Amino acid sequence: MFDVAIIGGGHAGLEAAWAAAQFDLKVAIVTMPGVSIASAPCNPAVGGVGKGQVVREIDALGGIMGKLADRSAIQYRTLNESKGYAVQSTRVQIDKEVYARNAEAEVAANENITVIREMVERVSKDQEQFLIKTTEGEYLSKKIVVTTGTFLAGKMHTGEEQSDGGRVDCLKADSLENIFVGVTALKTRFKTGTPARLKRDSIDFSKMVEQESDINAVNFHYGHELNERFIDQVSCHLTKTNEKTLGIIRENKERSPIFNGQIKGVGPRYCPSIEDKAYRYEEKDIHHVFVEPESHELDTFYPNGISTSLPREIQLDFIRTIEGLENAEIAVYGYAVEYDVVDTTCLDRTLQSKEMPGLYFAGQVNGTSGYEEAAGQGLIAGINAARSIIGADKFILDREDSYIGVMVEDLVSNKRDEPYRLFTARNENRLYVREDNTILRMKKYRQELGLFAEVDRYQDKFERSFNIIWSVAKNYTYKANPKNKEYFKDKGYGPLNSNITLAELSKRAQLNPVDVLTRELSENNMAFDPNVIRTVAISLKYEGYIDRALVENAKINRLSKKPINWEQLVASENISFECRQRITEIKPESFGQLQRIVGIRPATLAFVAGNIL
Repeated sequence: MFDVAIIGGGHAGLEAAWAAAQFDLKVAIVTMPGVSIASAPCNPAVGGVGKGQVVREIDALGGIMGKLADRSAIQYRTLNESKGYAVQSTRVQIDKEVYARNAEAEVAANENITVIREMVERVSKDQEQFLIKTTEGEYLSKKIVVTTGTFLAGKMHTGEEQSDGGRVDCLKADSLENIFVGVTALKTRFKTGTPARLKRDSIDFSKMVEQESDINAVNFHYGHELNERFIDQVSCHLTKTNEKTLGIIRENKERSPIFNGQIKGVGPRYCPSIEDKAYRYEEKDIHHVFVEPESHELDTFYPNGISTSLPREIQLDFIRTIEGLENAEIAVYGYAVEYDVVDTTCLDRTLQSKEMPGLYFAGQVNGTSGYEEAAGQGLIAGINAARSIIGADKFILDREDSYIGVMVEDLVSNKRDEPYRLFTARNENRLYVREDNTILRMKKYRQELGLFAEVDRYQDKFERSFNIIWSVAKNYTYKANPKNKEYFKDKGYGPLNSNITLAELSKRAQLNPVDVLTRELSENNMAFDPNVIRTVAISLKYEGYIDRALVENAKINRLSKKPINWEQLVASENISFECRQRITEIKPESFGQLQRIVGIRPATLAFVAGNIL
């Protein structure tokens, strides 16, 4: 008998198992034979816009993705670097072989986790326990987290070729509703895709723009040095499509499974295939292609930006029109995969099924895209499954201070009509919810878990150091005397016409606040963790904006957080029939969740706010 069984060993499954194991419970990962734990079947990269923030939140809550990403990173980039700290995000290209190998080693060393490499055929519930029937045997578990990715009734497409499988060279599982009887699948299946993998020796990198690894990009894991690198860094390269490339694709529309009716599933709007781009933007022929290595140990490169399910010969034709890829050879052809997803309106904010309590869902089976989104959900589901066993309260992150909180509430508040992708723009409080201040945002949530490990000791020290530096910055004053005026001139700080504090100096528009604060603390013989200095500096920079936003958000959040009784709402004749239908479907737990249900009328919100809350 296991306490928590995780079905699926991808990024969501690993994070769910790692989270549950922290509570000293007996955890199983039941995963398909021949598939490595935390493998990267699509682009081997971790982080990105909005996603980098999620990785840091996972890390601050005791998760493992950030640690694995750092230790397998072969290239670092800071995205949106020119747009300011609030929307900057870290992205690393990982060595997919090293990442999966390190994940396997971490799991093997965890005494609370057992890996069972068998295909799951059926899951049923009897009283307060679940029976997992596999091809090899049967297992009992008190709670289950489903993280099956794209394997449920997975079907792959490359032109007219169709085959069963959740990814290349892998089997498929049965359908969601056949394995988990009593759970509702979304009527619309989803689709994702991947480009061809190109052989290293067939690529002419001299014709492309080189993108070197950023030595200044900050590591994800709290326990690593700021800019520490664990394996050799490499460059990625940038090229682009052209009129000839898109011409070939448009000429073969009838052979595209996406457009000829062969694929019924809905694909991701924000990560479209090259066929989607060809017809969505008919006036545009130039699209960026990032040629990125998959591993030091492999000779394959991932041409990010040209995901396709066109026939093999057409893939080769259009790829060879791209500069630097004129002689490209394909190691693995691109394909699309259709798969079952759960109806996430049937989940609560812990990601537990309302239809089958004790069963949790996380990752692509919830209709999301991306390893980071999957891992964030896995963490939430794993923690809540574990806390349910020990009789602890639900663990829920608020959207006002967490991107994971934004994602979970978005997922359970509306039916998905396309794969979900997280962006900074989805967060109403993004000036505050930044990468640099993740420890400060997540510390209160980590404390809720009642655990005390190395991450907790680090966070305590981080918070103490933050408060000290903040106080110094606010109180250390530069008097407008001749000595300080000359000092400001020498340092390039600008004029000193009146007394100012170190905090005020850090906010000067022409200065880099991190550099200024680091230098001034050093000049006064004060040594602190560079991560903390960076957080203080950026927090000072945005202080005024954040304070104003917090005042406005506080007014909204007071109402948004108020619990509601959805059954009382649907019994009210003052609410329209259509709104009552939507409320019955979603079963919102708070006024904020009610607000975010698509189709809820302003009159309904006004009635609830004025008469029920």
